[in-house]
Amino acid sequence: MGKTKHPGPQKLTAKPDPKLWVSAVPFGLGKLKPKHIRDTLKTLWRNRDNLPYATRILTQGVCDGCALGVSGLRDQTLSGPHICTTRLNVLRLNTMPAMKPKRLHADIEELRKLSSAELRELGRIPYPLIRRSGERSFSRLSWDDALDYIAAKFRSLPPEQTAFYLTARGITNESYYAAAKIARFLGTNHIDNASRICHSPSKTALKRSLGIGASSCSYRDWIGTDVLVFWGSVAANNQPVSTKYMYAAKRKGTKIIVINPYREPAMDGYWIPSIAESALFGTKLADDFYQVNIGGDIALMHGVMKTWFEMEKDVPGSAIDHAFVRDHANGFEELREKVESQLWGELEISSGLSRVRIGELAKLLAASKSAVFVWSMGLTQHRHATDNISQVANLALLRGFIGREHCGVMPIRGHSGVQSAGEMGAEPFSLPGGDFDELNLSRLEQLWGFPIPRSQGDIVGVSLEKARLPVNHPSKLNLYYLSGGNFLETMPDPAFIREALESLEVRVHQDIIFNTSTLLDAKEAVVVLPAMTRYEQPGGGTSTSTERMVYFSPEIEGPRIEEARAEWSIYADLAARVKPQLQHLIGLNDARAIREEIARAAPEYDGIQRLKSKGEVFQRGGAWLCEDGVCPTPDGRGRLIPVDLPRRGLNAQGNFNVTTRRGKQFNSMIYGGKDAYNGGIRTAVLLNPKDAKVLAVSDGDPVVLHNAHGILHGQAHYADIASGNLAVNFPEGNVLFPMGVYESPAGIPEYNVAATLEKTEHYVGRLDKRYSKKRNVEEA
Repeated sequence: MGKTKHPGPQKLTAKPDPKLWVSAVPFGLGKLKPKHIRDTLKTLWRNRDNLPYATRILTQGVCDGCALGVSGLRDQTLSGPHICTTRLNVLRLNTMPAMKPKRLHADIEELRKLSSAELRELGRIPYPLIRRSGERSFSRLSWDDALDYIAAKFRSLPPEQTAFYLTARGITNESYYAAAKIARFLGTNHIDNASRICHSPSKTALKRSLGIGASSCSYRDWIGTDVLVFWGSVAANNQPVSTKYMYAAKRKGTKIIVINPYREPAMDGYWIPSIAESALFGTKLADDFYQVNIGGDIALMHGVMKTWFEMEKDVPGSAIDHAFVRDHANGFEELREKVESQLWGELEISSGLSRVRIGELAKLLAASKSAVFVWSMGLTQHRHATDNISQVANLALLRGFIGREHCGVMPIRGHSGVQSAGEMGAEPFSLPGGDFDELNLSRLEQLWGFPIPRSQGDIVGVSLEKARLPVNHPSKLNLYYLSGGNFLETMPDPAFIREALESLEVRVHQDIIFNTSTLLDAKEAVVVLPAMTRYEQPGGGTSTSTERMVYFSPEIEGPRIEEARAEWSIYADLAARVKPQLQHLIGLNDARAIREEIARAAPEYDGIQRLKSKGEVFQRGGAWLCEDGVCPTPDGRGRLIPVDLPRRGLNAQGNFNVTTRRGKQFNSMIYGGKDAYNGGIRTAVLLNPKDAKVLAVSDGDPVVLHNAHGILHGQAHYADIASGNLAVNFPEGNVLFPMGVYESPAGIPEYNVAATLEKTEHYVGRLDKRYSKKRNVEEA
């Protein structure tokens, strides 16, 4: 725990600075950019039937979009109101009425014709539903019948054949904690959450490098730091409010560096709607882009450190903070040996950057007295993701950019509240208050009053694989309880996922809306339970932001879905029905009681029990973790970890490394068919014009991207992306990624892969030729 407390929001200068303008033309007329005013008017129109309620949500509740942590219209970083298109887009999920019975109970094949975006527009789930095997539509159930059915299924199965999953859809700390406790009460450690497929390597790497599992600094540290580095993160697109912090940083003289294969237009320049100057003329955000190869980040970081060690030989102390390393880090000599053994030729090939370019970044960081490193899925969704993040920690430790003002390492979260999922124990490797180890197990058993299973729980990918095991296999997953989420649109290999979900005996969807996975079959039955949003939950709820701010979001007066229930209360009621003889051990009686229990179960959350009113907040761990360089490790020191260079083969003509990106969407929830920043459609394949010329592919040509795992039919879209690399939209591109390939030890699936690009006419022609040959052989 740090001793320095967060000082609260600071004022933003009102004096314009034309040097930062993107264009002197007001509102960026004629430029390709988001239309914030139009989108705001659209939000007003979509919520016209519930405008007073929508207004109260925006002005009283904690944002259920990204994890920047805006409470009402204000946060702890800058004074003044904040609003962004992401929050406006998800607002309708909270204000829309219930689905009409005619659509709700329609033939399942009619519903399956709709996309998740179209299903979303149908409205909220109004009451419990069931669709048994062979039935053509959902039928209504009472809550008692629904929970009794699920409870009976739990009792009929060994605990190891059951599992839980929670998405980050506005889920509160109270619900994460309740799910974590109830899963163990029912005898299973098979529980996981949405962070498994976004930031699980961040937690794993930061734990082993620094002893922490969250951002070491606050957003305020962006403002005035010498260098702010965004590594594989497009915060302007995915966390739009962050652009206001970037603007404030630029006004203080901060240099913003972006490291990404694609020169994302949103990070080049952005029109920030809550700042008059920026809304009119835009703001230049990035000072420089380093267009690294997909998977080449470790090589780039090796190159930075190799340059530092070369600088040290000429002028000792010119690049490494030796005093900090001596007092606060282990493993210096081992790291130096690893870095110095790297060959510049290999580093250049792997990173895609020249030695000179890498040296420019190294010298900039060496000359800086402070820096904050921010990253997201560009670093985490790799099979070597934990090493990626440990390399970032290596950079920070070598320069002493830890535990003080304007310094730190920050995995920026794209989901509100997902930071706390593991901290509440809703994952297989953690429990409330700590790791899944004997000390913590014994402590919680005393608190909870029941035994916790010792068997290691499964990550979400393994759970889905186990759903496909033979019927008589003792480890086959037969009951999956899902709180939100749509694996069809978030996991690799959708065909595999479809088969896995339909191989389950019973699947429970606890949610506020339908999505495409809700409509899949199950061997016995699919049960759907209507959940409340965070703004409806009696007693309010809490949410933890990226910077470890724990916010209270009150219950907000407004219309209700009559039979929707708080998620934590559903878990408690179900558990009481599964083990009625032990229901006195469940607790979870109301939201306030849960917060009091969280404070005891997870001591670092002490203070959550005092949150009870709108706007109340505290920061877990203080302004900086590892303050003054002292880490929460056994010896109080950070660990410099030598990391191997991932192997990267040379691509043959037509072969590329492929990654995913987000377009006009919030995570997997798509809100438009055309990207507001580059004009690409959902199936756009972003490629370098030089690569396209070699393949005779014109901008807009139909193309096929294929490999051993799948085929994506798309449209070529010229873009400023590093040669040899392609970007496709998530989730459309997920067909190209293999199921069952996980990063060790964090368990995140692989979302980067090699694939071949061809013009559609060539691909189809080759298939036709191959088919004709096959027919000729058969006829002969």
